[in-house]
Amino acid sequence: MKKLMVSMLAGAMSLAAFQALAADKVTLQLKWVTQAQFAGYYVAKDKGFYEEEGLDVEIKPGGPDIAPEQVIAGGGADVIVTWMAAGLAARDKGVGLINIAQPYKKAGMELVCPKDGPVKSEADFKGKTLGVWFFGNEYPFYAWMNKIGLPTEGGPDGVTVLKQSFDVQPLIQKQADCISVMTYNEYWQLIDAGYKPEDLIVFNYTEMGNDLLEDGLYVLEDKLKDPAFEEKMVKFVRASMKGWKYASENPDEAGEIIIENGGQDENHQKRMMGEVAKLIDNADGKLIPAAYDRTAKALLDQKIISKPAEGGYTTVITDKAVP
Repeated sequence: MKKLMVSMLAGAMSLAAFQALAADKVTLQLKWVTQAQFAGYYVAKDKGFYEEEGLDVEIKPGGPDIAPEQVIAGGGADVIVTWMAAGLAARDKGVGLINIAQPYKKAGMELVCPKDGPVKSEADFKGKTLGVWFFGNEYPFYAWMNKIGLPTEGGPDGVTVLKQSFDVQPLIQKQADCISVMTYNEYWQLIDAGYKPEDLIVFNYTEMGNDLLEDGLYVLEDKLKDPAFEEKMVKFVRASMKGWKYASENPDEAGEIIIENGGQDENHQKRMMGEVAKLIDNADGKLIPAAYDRTAKALLDQKIISKPAEGGYTTVITDKAVP
């Protein structure tokens, strides 16, 4: 009996080892640190959705000094999460990025100003200091300023751009008249800091029609020529969107999973997930062509890209992954 038990145990271990070896490895590079902004991927890993597809997925958090476009260009990732403006700008510079799925259907970016400050409307921007993040996050802001005809070099007839830290301190410390926030993150940091919604004037990019596509999934286009890689991405996107659907329907559990993976402040993560779910919409990951065209045109108009952004996305993966 003892020999039988040992044999069965050895067999089980061998099967587990075989399954581990057989799993296709995928490295995902995130745009920012571990938080509910990326909950779908962590949930897919935690709930075994990737494993069900035969995938062994490594999720690499981002940070202020990490550019996903550079990581994938250097071979450090198979797929990245980035904003479309950054993806198309990199593509224009020769990095062959292509969007294979667009989990975020709506933009979460906003500009907020204190109601007791000098800015009440776009007409008040002249001569003011406006904060925005860089590292690819500045493109929607510059597209907006270009749209309303405001120079961004300072002076009485333009705006002074503050390269904003990744927090809300520039507003609290009055370094800027208005700052950039995300609906799911920094806006709530202001609320937690003592501001009330009625204390703030909010310019929401989506509501103004100035939204450019945000968190999407990108790979190197040449790799899609390999049928095996294409199939691996179909599995990855299918499992990821299953993760996003689960996270959207179970925001508290998703927040807990984020904390288990290194996220900070459980209540903040749960609240963040509730806000992110509004941007994910129906969790099918399918890109809306009109939103792509609007994003590409805004970048071309402000000369962030030098030519029309043709071929910057494919629907092949989502068509197969999420019929």
